[in-house]
Amino acid sequence: MNSRDITLWIDERWYDALTKHLKGKTLEEHLENVIEEMCNKLPQQEYESIRGEIWQEQQDERKAREAARRFAVFHVTEGGNSTYFLAEENLEFFQIARRIRSYIRKSGKDTPAQFTGMFSHGERVSREQFDEYVSERLDNTGRVVGAFDIDLDNGYLDALNIMDGWKRFHIRDVSSAVYFALKKSGASLEEQWSTFLDRLQGKEVTYETESQYLTGSRTLRAEDISFAEDIIQNDNLLEFYMEVSFNADQVFGTNVCTTENDDWLDIYANYDLERSCVCDTLEVFLQRSNGDELGFKYRLSSEEQALFVPKMNSYCQEHWGQSLEECCADYLAEHRQAPPEMQM
Repeated sequence: MNSRDITLWIDERWYDALTKHLKGKTLEEHLENVIEEMCNKLPQQEYESIRGEIWQEQQDERKAREAARRFAVFHVTEGGNSTYFLAEENLEFFQIARRIRSYIRKSGKDTPAQFTGMFSHGERVSREQFDEYVSERLDNTGRVVGAFDIDLDNGYLDALNIMDGWKRFHIRDVSSAVYFALKKSGASLEEQWSTFLDRLQGKEVTYETESQYLTGSRTLRAEDISFAEDIIQNDNLLEFYMEVSFNADQVFGTNVCTTENDDWLDIYANYDLERSCVCDTLEVFLQRSNGDELGFKYRLSSEEQALFVPKMNSYCQEHWGQSLEECCADYLAEHRQAPPEMQM
């Protein structure tokens, strides 16, 4: 946008005297208001034309700044918490792998308590924004330089490849590949990349069919959440069967709320007794009218997870006579008992 600097020289005594009588305004601010009033008195057509040109230039500059941004996006699961964020850094797979290795090995004295602390320029985003940035990465616009789904609780790193989609690796394999890539002193970045990728050759983890995630036009609300049937305990997980008393197609992007077919959904939410938190995914099974069953997952945001806690707690008290806190305490007490002494 073109601007012109106007310089006005005035004796300091005039400046001080005028400022004194401007009631809290500086002389510069007053002159800006005078110029604005003069602009407003221009012929309407001329004023609107210039104002439109300035607005368009501002929009073009904003778009240019957005197009020039370079950032990576992340979904990180750690300690039962799910976080979505972007980092204004030019981070690709190898750079992220190095950062993960440094974090899990606590190799630096300033290693943060959480992995998200490894990014000084991190900015929280919603799950919906993360999904949009993933799509943009696949479109290869140049802004999104990497997309990563890092599950530190289960030891997986998913990296998005523009040509091949998501690729999953065990974090231990990724860390080992970084070690060998950095082992040779004096190696160029290109050589490090080559060694890193060679070490990961054949180490890709095959996705399970049910790990495909569903996405709809809106998120779950408190009034959507209700349960039916018995609570099932599977080791450290409490499994709650959800009633589908809401528009499931809006939430999951399915097509079951229709007269066109007789399909329906079985939905299960889980509570982790070991970590005392709601799991960040729902298990969703699409039951076809022809008898086929398809398994999917729905990723819960932290806000959605919070909605489940009071609902699960009430249902647990109603059916088991215990709160979730009491169930967790019982589970931990049972599994932390000292093993019996060996008989000699």
